[in-house]
This record gives sequence, structure tokens and C-alpha cells, in this order.
Amino acid sequence: MRQPAQTAFFVSDQYARFDYGAAHPMRISRLPLTVEVAEAYDLLTGPGVRVLAAETAPEEDLQRFHRPEYLAELRQASAGRAGGDLFRWGLGSGDNPIFPGLYEYMALLTGATLAAGRLVERGEVRVAFNIAGGLHHAAADRASGFCYVNDAAVLIAELLSRGRRVAYVDIDAHHGDGVQFGFYDTDRVLTISIHETGETLFPGTGFPEETGKGAGEGLSANVPLAPGTDDEIFLWALEAVVPPLLKAYAPDLLITQLGIDTHRTDPLAHLALSIQGFRRAVEILRDCGLPWVALGGGGYDLANVPRAWTAAWAVMTGREVPDRLPDAARRALEQRGIRRETLSDPVAPLEDAGERAAAWRYARASVARVQELIFPRFGLTASDAAGARRTRAG
Repeated sequence: MRQPAQTAFFVSDQYARFDYGAAHPMRISRLPLTVEVAEAYDLLTGPGVRVLAAETAPEEDLQRFHRPEYLAELRQASAGRAGGDLFRWGLGSGDNPIFPGLYEYMALLTGATLAAGRLVERGEVRVAFNIAGGLHHAAADRASGFCYVNDAAVLIAELLSRGRRVAYVDIDAHHGDGVQFGFYDTDRVLTISIHETGETLFPGTGFPEETGKGAGEGLSANVPLAPGTDDEIFLWALEAVVPPLLKAYAPDLLITQLGIDTHRTDPLAHLALSIQGFRRAVEILRDCGLPWVALGGGGYDLANVPRAWTAAWAVMTGREVPDRLPDAARRALEQRGIRRETLSDPVAPLEDAGERAAAWRYARASVARVQELIFPRFGLTASDAAGARRTRAG
């Protein structure tokens, strides 16, 4: 009997139809560019790999999380018939411009996220990656932070309707506020966000004291980090919090948001990760061993996004790839004015010792606060996190 494919990667030729605008940092061109780089590495073919076209989610699926009146306004705006009270819906600002087909674009990428979740839930694949997904800021009735529909929240709502328990881990530089607050009062969703502190970055939330409410108390974990946080600090914080909580919560599915605006050259944030550090973070998530839906997210330096998500997909498929970019990948980047020779980054310049020391202090304080506020809910202590790290290292 033929074995089912183990991984699924979602693509669409339709994404190129849509555009936030020439001056907007959210460039949809990063999606086909990622596909080109992954194809150059031959990562979209071979045993165990399914490449699937995104299909549009019907409105009834979007209504699992979003309010019908908001979706109706989004449809109107998408068709060029926006109403007068755009601010109420978070539309028309610099962050959330109205552009032709914006509703169709959101429904398409959300359809891919839903399809990914269904494949993983049914056990047909162990991991599915929708690079277009991860629009984590949108609320039920409001656009925010380049996000009009919250595809992760729509998927989580669908999974909850079938009695599933879900863990959502967000490693974007920006706090995953839309997902956290969308499920803030339920004990069937664990949200963990590791991000640049809201003291210095949009959306200004995501502090350790945001722990959930009611039945959800203790099920929202936030690890804010200081500007200048590098690979070592970020990965230390990730390992201290994420694997112990995922093991203790034991969800049916893991959903991750893999924004690469944590990169040291990203123009919209102030963290200092490399592609290598990002890849290691993805490996840690993989090693948690859960059925896994991976979503894209932020990333506003076009040189970083295709390399990071290609590296992530290599991790998901268990493939080792050479560091030197294939000729086809280099050509694809050069056509967009990007000159890179390798998938990884060169060694970073020497950091400011004072800034790095401050970043370490901030990270240790954030992790200690999470361990104080969240770990007791699961019967965990700080030593459980240390023991987990030693086990993986060994």
C-alpha cells in the first residue's frame, strides 16, 4: 500500500495579482521568490513532499473567527466600494491600505492555512508549510499591522470546533496579539510568543503579565526581548520556555508563526538574529515532535525571507542542503537586485558589549517572569527547562 506523503508545501500563482502598494513594506513578491529559491535547491520534489495549490476559503470558514459585518466591509473595500467609516475597521491607514482584491488575497492564503491544518489533523502529513500565512495581528473585527484576516485564528477556531487542543508558538519580532487575545479565555489553546518588547515595537503588547483570563489563565506565555537580542540570547529564551510548556500541555496540533523580521537587517524591528539562528529555532520547534502547521509571517528585507523560509522548509523535510546558493537561486535574487552567495549569513560584526549585556539581562528577567507566572499552572519549575536543554544537548 502506498504511504501518504509526509510534508506539504502550499503555493499559488495567484499571489502575484495582489499588491499592497509600491511604498508598502509588505511585498507579496517575497512569496514567489521563496518558491524559486526552494525549487533551485530541489526541495519541492522527491519522496514525501507534496506541493499543493492554495484554494480560496469560503466566507463561512472566515466567520469562524471574524465577524460577518467586518468581512462584508472588507469585501466592499476590496471591490473599490469602501464605506465612510474605514477607521472603525482599521482600514485605509498606512499600515492597512485598501488595494484591489485584498479580500480575495486574504481568503486565498487563509484557504491554504485551513488546508494545511486539515492535512495535519488527519495525519496525512506530519508538517505543512503555508509561507503566505501567519497574519497574526488581525482581530475579529479589525485589520491591524498589515493583516486583514487572521488565518491562524481561523484555523484554530475550526480545530476547536472539532474538539482539538492547540498550541500556537509565534517567533515573529512582533507580538502575536491577534491570536493571543482571540483565545485569551480558553483552556484549549496555549499561546506562546517570543518577540521584541512592546516597549520599543508595535503592537505594544506581549508582556509576561498577559497570562490569560478565566479558564485561559496561565495559558498565554510571553517572552519579550530587548533590541540587539542575538542568536544565542533568542535561542536560550526559546529553549527555556517553549519545549517544557509544549510537553506539559501536550496539544493535538502545533501551529507556528515563523516571521523572519527578527533578522539583524530587518528594517522594521531591532533584533539581531541570523539565518543560522532562525534555522536553529525551527529545529527546536521540529524536535518537539508534534503534528505541525507552519506559517510564514513578517520579514521586510527581501534578501532574508526566501533564504530563511527555504532553510526552514529544509528542516521540515529533513533534507541537508549546501550552503552555497544554487545558480538558479542566485539569479532569482539578482533579478530583484539582491546579491547573495549563501543560504547562511556571514559572521556578524562585533556587537556593542553594553547593548548585548542589557539584552541578556532583559531576556533572563522575561524568562524568569514566565517561569514564575506560567510554569506553576503545569507543575513545572525552572529546573525542568534546564533539564530539557541538557537532554537535547546530550
